[in-house]
Amino acid sequence: MKRNIFIALLIAFNIAIDQISKIIVRANFDYREIKPIIGDKFILQYVENKGAFLGMGSDMNESLKMIFLLVLPALVLGYVIYYIIKNKNLDRLSLIAFCCIIGGGIANVFDRIVRGEVTDFFFINLGGVFKTGIFNVADLSVTTGMIMLLFSGVFSKKKKKELAE
Repeated sequence: MKRNIFIALLIAFNIAIDQISKIIVRANFDYREIKPIIGDKFILQYVENKGAFLGMGSDMNESLKMIFLLVLPALVLGYVIYYIIKNKNLDRLSLIAFCCIIGGGIANVFDRIVRGEVTDFFFINLGGVFKTGIFNVADLSVTTGMIMLLFSGVFSKKKKKELAE
C-alpha cells in the first residue's frame, strides 16, 4: 500500500511540475517570445507543438495523430502503470525512473487532449557540443527517467556479475 502511494505521489508530482510550468509560461510570455536565461546558451521560448517530440508527426492527418499521439501513448502508459504496480521486484531507481516517464507522458497526453497541442519552452544551445529542440518539463521527466533506467540496468548487470563471481 505504501509503495502504491509512493508511485501515485511521484507520478502526480511530475505531472504537477510540468503543468504549473506551462501555466506560468503561457501567462508570462507572448507566443514565440524569447527570454535568455544564460546568454544564448539556455533560453526560454514559448511555442506550441502539435506533434510529438521535437514536432515529429505534426504534419500527420488527424486520424493518425489521434492514434500515434493519444491512443498508443495512453495504452503504453496504462501498461507501464500496471507493470510497476504488479512487479514488486523493481529496484528503487527503476521504480522512480518509471514514475518519471509515466508522469511526463501523462502530462503531455493531457495537453494534447485538453489543448490539442503541447506547450514547450526550454532550449539549450552549447554551440557545436550540444543543442536541443524546444522542450518542456514533461520531456525532461521522460528523458531523466530513461537515463535512470539505463543506469539501473547497467548497475543491475554489474551487480549480477559480481554475485556470480
